[in-house]
Amino acid sequence: MKIPVYYVDAFTKKLFSGNPAAVIFSNDIDDEYLMQNIAAENNLSETAFIRKEKNGFHIRWFAPSCEIDLCGHATLASAYIYFKYIEPTATSFTVESKKNGTLGVFKKNDLLFLDFPKDNIVKDEIKDLDKIINQEILEVFRGRDDILVILNKEEDVANLNINFEMLIQLSTRGLIVSAEGKNCDFVSRSFFPATGVNEDPVTGSAHTTLTPYWSEKLNKSNLIAKQISSRGGELICEIHENRVYIGGNAVEYMCGDITI
Repeated sequence: MKIPVYYVDAFTKKLFSGNPAAVIFSNDIDDEYLMQNIAAENNLSETAFIRKEKNGFHIRWFAPSCEIDLCGHATLASAYIYFKYIEPTATSFTVESKKNGTLGVFKKNDLLFLDFPKDNIVKDEIKDLDKIINQEILEVFRGRDDILVILNKEEDVANLNINFEMLIQLSTRGLIVSAEGKNCDFVSRSFFPATGVNEDPVTGSAHTTLTPYWSEKLNKSNLIAKQISSRGGELICEIHENRVYIGGNAVEYMCGDITI
């Protein structure tokens, strides 16, 4: 059988930047082993599988080596495809996830905004973390899935030299490193070697962790963020009680078929 697949660059206005995701709307793929093999074959940070059921759409995300509990950029990419090809007149897209409940994407001012649950971070101390990131650390927090590290300045985030052999030993999905930005409110980079992705180009889910921290730190409910990976991306972040709205653009790179 042939299954349509789309490649979309999320959190960017131009191709070859932002974070690429594969998107598959299909009721013919419901086997986890097959999903994992497709994600490994795609070899992108995540592949999103969206299934239509009686009570709406259900979404699952797979990295090259494992299933992911929450993924922002692939959800944004899925909404982009939904609005473009499935329901062009729609202004919102809602999906159910296995572990994080109802998630949404809505259109606002030419942007797509994720509606995701806010992360609740707590201060933490992690042995040898300074040796993993090779920079002076200001603060450390543990969130839903990841460790958040705050550094002194943007240049420290840009010049990270991560020890991935040590990082993969930590009991966490990944590591988010952030600092106040020069031309934006804050910058970050995200690292997930446990999922088969050493550095994720632009991480929507990480901003459910970052936004609460920087909103309180800067006393702002609306923030502009940049993820300063080699591909780079820009995100608009808003705090709304127990939810975080994360806005950005998306660009379609490719559409085709998987032959199984």
